[in-house]
Amino acid sequence: MEYYNYIKALHLIFIVTWFAGLFYIPRLFVYQIEAFHKPSPEKEILGKQLKLMTMRLWNIITWPSAILATLFAIWLLVLHPFLLELPWMQVKLGFVVLLILYHLKTHQYYKQLQIDDVRKTSNFMRLWNEGATFILFAVVFLVIVKSAINWIFGVIGIIVLGVLIMLGFKLYKNIRSKNPEA
Repeated sequence: MEYYNYIKALHLIFIVTWFAGLFYIPRLFVYQIEAFHKPSPEKEILGKQLKLMTMRLWNIITWPSAILATLFAIWLLVLHPFLLELPWMQVKLGFVVLLILYHLKTHQYYKQLQIDDVRKTSNFMRLWNEGATFILFAVVFLVIVKSAINWIFGVIGIIVLGVLIMLGFKLYKNIRSKNPEA
């Protein structure tokens, strides 16, 4: 099984590209929502370009990366099924399920925005953008520490990170309200 590490490397590469897409697409959603509220012709010009950018990112990078990361993960688990018995792996897979749900909900937002169905605010999307970050933190700590018990400290860290992000978001919102170009 000397090819195990190659499969693992491919899994990690596609995890990185999947997260890259999940990190960037909500930012594009922010721009799309803000462009939607601009006057013509700016609204149409920006809207068209942003839809194209999100379509390419979502369909050419994010979805294929999600599928390939998942397939390589399954392959790794088939090669080493004992991993499924480890408590840290079970917790990690719980976070992976959350990541997949996050991805599917993001897909729903993508489809809405592609047809100019704007249901969320740009501020909501700024916060939504942090969802993948929380999951990434949890999974990386679980994989590195390999302890289901120590993941509790990781969750506390994630909560602290969430509080810091919220404070940063509020600070940014205050700065932006004073200077709209920020």
